[in-house]
Amino acid sequence: MTPGIGLSRDEMAKRLAQDISNGAYVNLGIGIPELVAKYVPEGREFIYHTENGLLGMGPSPIEGEGDPELINAGKKQVTALPGSAYFHHADSFAMIRGGHLDLCVLGALQVAANGDLANWSTGTPDAIPAVGGAMDLVAGVKQIFVLTQHTTKDGSPKLVEACTYPLTGVGVVNRVYTDLAVIEVTTKGFQLIELSPGVEFEFVQERTGADLLPMKDNNE
Repeated sequence: MTPGIGLSRDEMAKRLAQDISNGAYVNLGIGIPELVAKYVPEGREFIYHTENGLLGMGPSPIEGEGDPELINAGKKQVTALPGSAYFHHADSFAMIRGGHLDLCVLGALQVAANGDLANWSTGTPDAIPAVGGAMDLVAGVKQIFVLTQHTTKDGSPKLVEACTYPLTGVGVVNRVYTDLAVIEVTTKGFQLIELSPGVEFEFVQERTGADLLPMKDNNE
């Protein structure tokens, strides 16, 4: 992330929410994706799912007013909207594996130009010991959006030609939302859809570890 350039995390989450279809059933991953629950465009309704057993999840409560037993998969307190439902963890994964969710928003360590996703481990000896629910999500949910900073803290690209970390799924990512741009994963590689305000194409390309196809002309 380059200080002062691009979108904040909340702005990234709000931008992604603009592209969620009305009435969609949406799973939110841990980290930046959790922020998406705060943003529902006027006139639309999203049904948020958390894999630990809640459908109809609302945003985080006001500090001090939450229920410590009502949490999301990231162990953060959330709210339950009217009409929400609680269920067993196994039932939650039946929803995921059965293809009943429209969209999943996940964070990423790396996304490859062919849509491969690595988001659970760096492969080092002290890394996270298990993939958790992410592998089920990318295999069972209809669309996968990634919400992440464009680069790591040391400036290394997260969007790469090929992942070097252990994979979560092969060819599963449809679209990537970063602080710098919105990027579609196509059969030809990374296709730029939108630049964040004040960001130039060359700036994004320099921070992307694969060729980035420029935005298409509206007349094409």
